[in-house]
Amino acid sequence: MTFNEGGQFEGGRVRKGGGRRGAVAVGGGGGIAIVIALVYMLVTGNSPQDILGGTTSGAGDTGEAGYIGECTAEQANTDPECRLNAAVQSLDAYWATTLPEQGGVEYQMPEVVSFTDAVDTGCGSATSATGPFYCPADTTVYEDLAFYDQLSSQFGAEGGPLAEMYVTAHEFGHHIENQLGLFERADRSGTGPESDSVRIELMADCLAGMWAGTAATTEDPDTGVPFLEPIERQELEQALSAAAAVGDDNIQRRSGGDVNPEAFSHGSSEQRVKWFSIGYNGGTIQDCNALDASSL
Repeated sequence: MTFNEGGQFEGGRVRKGGGRRGAVAVGGGGGIAIVIALVYMLVTGNSPQDILGGTTSGAGDTGEAGYIGECTAEQANTDPECRLNAAVQSLDAYWATTLPEQGGVEYQMPEVVSFTDAVDTGCGSATSATGPFYCPADTTVYEDLAFYDQLSSQFGAEGGPLAEMYVTAHEFGHHIENQLGLFERADRSGTGPESDSVRIELMADCLAGMWAGTAATTEDPDTGVPFLEPIERQELEQALSAAAAVGDDNIQRRSGGDVNPEAFSHGSSEQRVKWFSIGYNGGTIQDCNALDASSL
């Protein structure tokens, strides 16, 4: 998935957080515990402190911080930081129109932080082992871009730019859920195949699919030019591969255990692909409402 030639993306939207090496220790259990922590926190709205035992601190305290600067489309197509910056601006443009139209709520841009090693958030302290996550307490998306290599090497995703942008779009999906008041409604403490935790995750996948399905027609408000070129089949398959890779059943198998649906917190690989596809194929916010769906 490539950004259209001639595109220009302003800086100052994505903050770069200073690393704090060794700031948070992952709990005991050896390598499997680290894998579980990484996977559980991948694309989830839950607090990092639920898993990592960090202490709550000031929201968004990342030490020395700057911002990702202005990027061209060429840079966004080759550099992960620039791609994140451009994807965020595409998501902003999409939800600024779609959320008021379909949800009756004015879109509020979440903060976005690209960090290395560790970061303090409004939800607690987190390390790179948490993967990308959304913190509702400070309405901020946090990403360590090194995670994308792990997504392929540890969980079998094909990789690729659209797969990376899917993860960011999923975290934005959590922000949309938060704006719609669904985080307050849902009981995100439980697990199981029909749990609210799974439903919230599947809805975020569907909302990510909504953005992806229209990304090639969403125009940059500054230029009037669509952000992205049309998605090719191979690129879509890469995004679907990323969705399948973070299914609970795939994660449990790859961590050496049996598949236990009662421990599901994000949904199966099949469900994650299904709900992303619902959004991608023209679904609306109402179509994506897994929280009230009779079946998943």
